[in-house]
Amino acid sequence: MATQAHSLSYAGCNFLRQRLVLSTLSGRPVKIRRIRARDDNPGLRDFEASFIRLLDKITNGSRIEINQTGTTLYYQPGLLYGGSVEHDCSVLRSIGYYLEALLCLAPFMKHPLKIVLRGVTNDQVDPSVDVLKATALPLLKQFGIDGESFELKILRRGMPPGGGGEVLFSCPVRKVLKPVQLTDPGKIKRIRGMAYSVRVSPQMANRIVDSARSILNKFIPDIYIYTDHMKGVNSGKSPGFGLSLVAETTNGTFLSAELASNPQGQGAAVLPEDLGRNCAKLLLEEIYRGGCVDSTNQSLVLLLMTLGQQDVSKVLLGPLSPYTIEFLRHLKSFFQVMFKIETKPCGEELKGGDKVLMTCVGIGFSNLSKTLK
Repeated sequence: MATQAHSLSYAGCNFLRQRLVLSTLSGRPVKIRRIRARDDNPGLRDFEASFIRLLDKITNGSRIEINQTGTTLYYQPGLLYGGSVEHDCSVLRSIGYYLEALLCLAPFMKHPLKIVLRGVTNDQVDPSVDVLKATALPLLKQFGIDGESFELKILRRGMPPGGGGEVLFSCPVRKVLKPVQLTDPGKIKRIRGMAYSVRVSPQMANRIVDSARSILNKFIPDIYIYTDHMKGVNSGKSPGFGLSLVAETTNGTFLSAELASNPQGQGAAVLPEDLGRNCAKLLLEEIYRGGCVDSTNQSLVLLLMTLGQQDVSKVLLGPLSPYTIEFLRHLKSFFQVMFKIETKPCGEELKGGDKVLMTCVGIGFSNLSKTLK
């Protein structure tokens, strides 16, 4: 894989974010060729160019070279700088696409990151801001990243295709991360959710809640789904509605599922009743997969374990998603870290699907750019 001792070379547009995030953390330059070279519309898409611009804003001294057609990218990472930033995300992907990368990078900045992101808050492709707030933030807290300045706030909602949402994310910096032992997921104790509607009747959210409860009430009594109807300028530019559900276990593990309506003018209209029922079923499937981290945040937890102190970290996951499997390969290329992977078949005590116990020793990554107080 590695062409020289330090620079890494890849081909294709897949996993662009993974490669750039790991390159920034490890300080190893990366060259990506043949980005959609055979496509009718070759090169980087708008949302990828926007992501590269975002990396340029939060780092200091990054060198980015893109050829004329946009099919080759050379990225030499600078130092993570942080501070107060504003960024207009591409409306082709949701803010979650950008936030997932920021969650990996934010703890290692020189100055605490405070960023305002504008664009689409909820879509059908990326994890929504609601889900990241409910699952990724508690996960970061397990690693010792916490404080008053640690928050993710939705100021305005924006649905595709118009966008118009606004999100505030702020995160403190840490010198080192704590190792974790997340091996017992515990039992589900409550389910919380958020049904949102913008530029449609506020009754839509209530219809979603009723249909989701009709399924979930059979399993557990402690269910509360909030309705969030934003009006006027806070509702973005396009109509839509959706639901995000989060199940919390007795040991503080969060499993999530979400669905959003089809964007205006694309695909058939979705009934709120169907959306609520389908989202409840997705949550039950996620609970069946189980583990201490849901499938959206698998790669985040594996990265934080890799970057932890030189100590053993363990996490029990559900079946690994293809994205996570590729992420493990990248971790090996960039940080030379190998995970010990043990399959735990679903026995008597582990209900649901087969689990995977991931163990690794952290590389002792230390945030050298953190300013000494």
